Amino acid sequence: MRHDRSTKPREQEIMLIDQQTQAGAEKALFDTIGNAAFPCVGAKSAMARGTLKVLACHSLDSSWDDLIIHRALMDWASDYRADPGGLRSLAVTFEGPANIDEARFEALMWERIQSFADKDAWLGHPYDHRVSADPADPHFSLSFGGEAFFVVGLHPHASRPARRFARPTLVFNLHDQFERLREEGRYDKMRATILNRDVALAGDINPMLARHGEASEAAQYSGRLVDETWQCPFSDKRANAA
Repeated sequence: MRHDRSTKPREQEIMLIDQQTQAGAEKALFDTIGNAAFPCVGAKSAMARGTLKVLACHSLDSSWDDLIIHRALMDWASDYRADPGGLRSLAVTFEGPANIDEARFEALMWERIQSFADKDAWLGHPYDHRVSADPADPHFSLSFGGEAFFVVGLHPHASRPARRFARPTLVFNLHDQFERLREEGRYDKMRATILNRDVALAGDINPMLARHGEASEAAQYSGRLVDETWQCPFSDKRANAA
């Protein structure tokens, strides 16, 4: 049963930290994406359209901002259903910790994701029926506010150049917007462009990349190279109903 709780964050709650820090986080991320060598043309398009939102938060190793982040994800899902056109991303960028390796970043990333999913389940939101809640399933995606999401993790010590950013960051992208690109016949061209640009930047293709439905996307979220023995630490309470 869905809990009757308000999910719309008040304006004063959205400002998690001071305006100067928020502005600094936005500028840092926009400068990174705006760099000519940055490979993701989808992120460049969202930034140009004004549909790349940056939410500055305290620390990836703290639950301090989890409620606000989850509310932002629910709003993002709701706003998309009301107006599903174009590419958009929600980038949650954290002040720290800065000196973490890839394994530690991955562990903290999944701690935050688990917290957001637990809140979504507690509020009674259904899991997006178009995807699986099982992280071992090739059709896995996260689900917040009834919409499927996948995550791109960025941090200072990422092995892939395209994943390096001064602050630990989780970029949430809506699964449906890429399904729409497939239906419109535009997805393959955009994907090929991104892959070619990534090779130009890194010197080789990202071995972790796979199409949705071929292998679980969960292993791709952190950007760390893992093998077939890797097990996702995530478990959603709605898995049996998804």
